[in-house]
Amino acid sequence: MKRYQTVCFLLSFLYLPMFTAAAEPQRPNIVLMMMDNLGWGELGVYGGGELRGAATPRLDKLASEGLQLLNFNVESICSSSRSALLTGRHAVRSGTWNPRGNGKGLERDEITIAELLSKADYMTGLFGKWHLGKTPGYLPTDQGFDYWYGTTESTRSVAYPTQLQYDDAESSPQMILRAYKGKTPEPVKAYGMDERRSMDSELVQEAITFMQKNVKAKKSFFAELSFTQPHYPTLPHKDFAGKTGNGNFADVLAEMDYRAGQVLDAIKKLGIEENTIIIWTSDNGPEWRYPYHGSAGVWRGNYYTALEGSLRVPFLIRWPGKIKPGGISNEIVHLVDLLPTLAKVADQPMPDDRPIDGVDQLDFFLSKQSHSNREGFPIFGRHDKLYAYKWRNWKIHYTKVDDVRSSLEPLQLKLIFNLLTDPKEEYEMGPDGYWVLPIVQKKVNAFNLTLEKNK
Repeated sequence: MKRYQTVCFLLSFLYLPMFTAAAEPQRPNIVLMMMDNLGWGELGVYGGGELRGAATPRLDKLASEGLQLLNFNVESICSSSRSALLTGRHAVRSGTWNPRGNGKGLERDEITIAELLSKADYMTGLFGKWHLGKTPGYLPTDQGFDYWYGTTESTRSVAYPTQLQYDDAESSPQMILRAYKGKTPEPVKAYGMDERRSMDSELVQEAITFMQKNVKAKKSFFAELSFTQPHYPTLPHKDFAGKTGNGNFADVLAEMDYRAGQVLDAIKKLGIEENTIIIWTSDNGPEWRYPYHGSAGVWRGNYYTALEGSLRVPFLIRWPGKIKPGGISNEIVHLVDLLPTLAKVADQPMPDDRPIDGVDQLDFFLSKQSHSNREGFPIFGRHDKLYAYKWRNWKIHYTKVDDVRSSLEPLQLKLIFNLLTDPKEEYEMGPDGYWVLPIVQKKVNAFNLTLEKNK
């Protein structure tokens, strides 16, 4: 009997590592929600909400549960921001500032966040707008995503059939596609005006199904919800049409808040709230076209420019038990920083064969340090022109671009603005800001050198 007990005791030690390993928690799930052309000033916690016609209680609560950034920056147009998010590199490096920049899309040798997370055994799904290529080889499932449900291009095409002298014989409708990695995408239906209203509701349901399957399979996942709202035409779901009494934009704002709540409720119901990182942000500043125009809050400008209204967007991040609730910061963070930060979360090394513009911000997000690991960044635009450079509270404009319609005007005398004393960039500093010029020029020269070396 004693001999049997001794054998069992020894066997328990042999099997202990196996049981310990099985009990280790999964790497955190990552759910990234990105709006399309939502300005800095739309949510209640950014000075909008009811002042814009609709309260945003779910998103305001999300802000209180984690970290809210006041100085989160993106590229100045849809495709460039989506490229920057996925690659951790400014779009000037990948030819994706313009949706038709290289005629195809995101270069196939770019390494995306989906590819990095796949190496860490994450399941990856994209739900919504891609806008980085529409031909075989240049779709999300060619760039690391296991599953995709959405569209290849901008939402603006849904309005074409309603426009003057539309000829349906000469114009092919954009399709909503469903795709799995390694398989040919399948068209689901045309993306028309009715589908425009219901699209974000469908994206939420697709994402929830994706999460449910992976939770059941005990797999960590990365789900990117690339919402279509409030890109023009800004039209709410039928369930929200007229709900606020303040017009379509306010109805859409109420719907956006509700959609975020649906995702948050699903995560809680699945029991994965404590092990899921939530990120909520926008790809660009607001629309300028009436009646679809949005608000950049205290900043001036719309997308396509180097003004703060183009670059600063809302950013909320929650990770229970890791990120302290109630944090608000005006430290500079850029969209390119998400790739190295999430790679760190997944314990994945960064590519070392190319310049990576993003910096790891995990310790800053976790309050292990009070300052961001970034002080500034270059701002490029059409034809790969340097528009401006933002450094600390300073902005140096090299090219004058007031709005989408503006021609590019190179500036012989650079425009210098202090964003603390002049958030709308209306009063050029003159001699009192000249000391900044040589500092910023060195940074511009250093960045340009990396472009020359890595063509």
